[in-house]
Amino acid sequence: MTFEWWFAYLLTSTLLSLSPGSGAINTMTTSINHGYRGAAASIAGLQTGLGIHIVLVGVGLGTLFSRSLIAFEILKWAGAAYLIWLGIQQWRAAGAIDLHTLAQTQSRGRLFKRAIFVNLTNPKSIVFLAALFPQFIMPQQPQLAQYLILGVTTIVVDMIVMTGYATLAQRIAAWIKGPKQMKALNKAFGSLFMLVGALLASARHA
Repeated sequence: MTFEWWFAYLLTSTLLSLSPGSGAINTMTTSINHGYRGAAASIAGLQTGLGIHIVLVGVGLGTLFSRSLIAFEILKWAGAAYLIWLGIQQWRAAGAIDLHTLAQTQSRGRLFKRAIFVNLTNPKSIVFLAALFPQFIMPQQPQLAQYLILGVTTIVVDMIVMTGYATLAQRIAAWIKGPKQMKALNKAFGSLFMLVGALLASARHA
């Protein structure tokens, strides 16, 4: 793989990670409600889920999955239901502004697992990776090394972007002055979770 080819993928991967989705919303809500440490656990979970998708694509299961309407539909509806459930929980959240106290309600391990599930139940992610990776693989060169390069690039880029989203969320949290504002923010992010869940439910198999 040439540097130019890798750089083209880097730009593509960056644009995709910057696009707001369930991962970004999950990272921002976790950052606001549980601080940087909670956000770090969430980001690690997202990258673990992404890594699993990359491995599945690398061994060929991603292509098989992308061609299976049944598998796509099962994962799609599971993911949509989970995101909508998260949205309802966020919508109903109290307007607490003491992050130290709020952070005790969920362990970092639980936040990590939640983020893994958010990524794993997004069928569009694995379908897109299965379609994108082959476009940047040079058949005349060792494919394993190229898959590793693309996979590591994808995870590092997404980790950096999600860290940016977490930082942005902390800036937003700094403007919160009372429980009413915090509750309004929880409702806003809850609505976003439910919107993304609804959009995922409406996705069609290519």
